[in-house]
Amino acid sequence: MKAPKTYKLGFDISGLILFLLVMTPTFIWFAVPAPNDVLRTESATSMVDTLGSVCQFLFIACLCVVINKERSRLRFSPLVVASIVCVMMYYIGWVLYYRGITNAWVILLLTIPPCLFAVGFAVCHLIFGIVNFIK
Repeated sequence: MKAPKTYKLGFDISGLILFLLVMTPTFIWFAVPAPNDVLRTESATSMVDTLGSVCQFLFIACLCVVINKERSRLRFSPLVVASIVCVMMYYIGWVLYYRGITNAWVILLLTIPPCLFAVGFAVCHLIFGIVNFIK
């Protein structure tokens, strides 16, 4: 028996809109430097940065090109609300950064909320694999 094809390749405008909403502060930062702009200093982790950029590109490509044919209309589920909270925390980090505040909390607001679900998934997936299959 063949599994149903749940996904198709195409262009998903909602994926592009989601990407643009999350990345808007970064696009502004590219064009308009912030006061005390510590993010423009040379990175000590260039190899990790490159790998991160490749992963980010692949994520964006999947977001915009892979379409779930069985998806339903957007509704305010706990996951959607949590996503909105994460994006708002990220935006708050950018507001603080543009006010010249560059302490550890602000840097963490710029790095953790946009990735929180991926990290949560990775931790849960790792626990699943270890507990169920590596004894």
